[in-house]
Amino acid sequence: MKVAIVGAGLIGHTIAHLLRETGDYEVTAFDRDQPALDKLAAQGIPTKRVDSADPAALRNAIQGFDALVNALPYYLAVNVAAAAKGAGVHYFDLTEDVRATHAIRSLAEDAEHVFMPQCGLAPGFIGLAAHELANRFSEIREVKMRVGALPEFPTNALKYNLTWSVDGLINEYCQPCEAIRDSRTQWVQPLEGLEHFSLDGIEYEAFNTSGGLGTLCETLAGRVESLDYKSVRYPGHRALMHFLLEDLRLAGDRDTLKSVLRRSVPSTAQDVVLVFITVTGMRDGQLVQDVFTRKIFAKTVCGVPMSAIQITTAGAMCAVLDLFREKRLPQSGFVRQEQVSLREFLGNRFGQLYEGATLDAMATV
Repeated sequence: MKVAIVGAGLIGHTIAHLLRETGDYEVTAFDRDQPALDKLAAQGIPTKRVDSADPAALRNAIQGFDALVNALPYYLAVNVAAAAKGAGVHYFDLTEDVRATHAIRSLAEDAEHVFMPQCGLAPGFIGLAAHELANRFSEIREVKMRVGALPEFPTNALKYNLTWSVDGLINEYCQPCEAIRDSRTQWVQPLEGLEHFSLDGIEYEAFNTSGGLGTLCETLAGRVESLDYKSVRYPGHRALMHFLLEDLRLAGDRDTLKSVLRRSVPSTAQDVVLVFITVTGMRDGQLVQDVFTRKIFAKTVCGVPMSAIQITTAGAMCAVLDLFREKRLPQSGFVRQEQVSLREFLGNRFGQLYEGATLDAMATV
């Protein structure tokens, strides 16, 4: 299968490496950043420089490929999807942006190829796992989805390190968030809904962020009373981000905020991804709760040290692409993450990177 990976940053680099290692994919990386492409070329992965913000140039560059994997920032997603449609190429991305996903869905309406956005961790894996749990109930009362990409050893006041896209991080902190309350879909504000919980003796906080639900609100509409997604951080993080975004008014000056974060908050490869889902409802006449929880740590994969966010984000994308290649997913039109079987995902060679996250980890309480 010939795959064009557009975006040669950390996650794009990881996806290219994982796919190439299988021998089942012929991978070429596209980007306008030559130094990023040079790193991939040094590993023997073919590259081509192209202006990813130019749909016409990108459309011409990807002619003849079977699929395009978009690993660029969310604000380029619609342009890249349009280029994929023009070239007649299957499209997959990692975007958390709600508006971009709606636009891509419109592109898919009359398409003969697949358009499958949101193929990462959250949105992505978290949605298909929550959907699997929800389907075990005759009546669903509450679905809570919590995900955190955290430093394993927090040292600064934010208790946070940069582990993925700064643009994506700021976007999810600033955009309205979908939720279902009292059986009605509604918008709630980011950074609100603060809650605290502990897991394995460690204290965490969680609050509303945008995009993590993917299309689950629509999929479960009319079946669930309450559904929400929140990002997990260490206690105190939300208050400081509120100070930056609201008190200092940087929500309206994202370029300055991005500069501040990049200059002041170091990145780390020593991270942990926390996935925590609870579903409450009726089964066999009893009110029960199912819980899915998993911690994924940084480790070496295919001989390369990878952070937890690399493993979970790139691993999810590769698993979905692999299932598509095996014709276990629809072969045309718009595809939602919750159309992926959790059992098939975790049984996939890439899905196994979520080691330990199996159906056996779901315990009825």
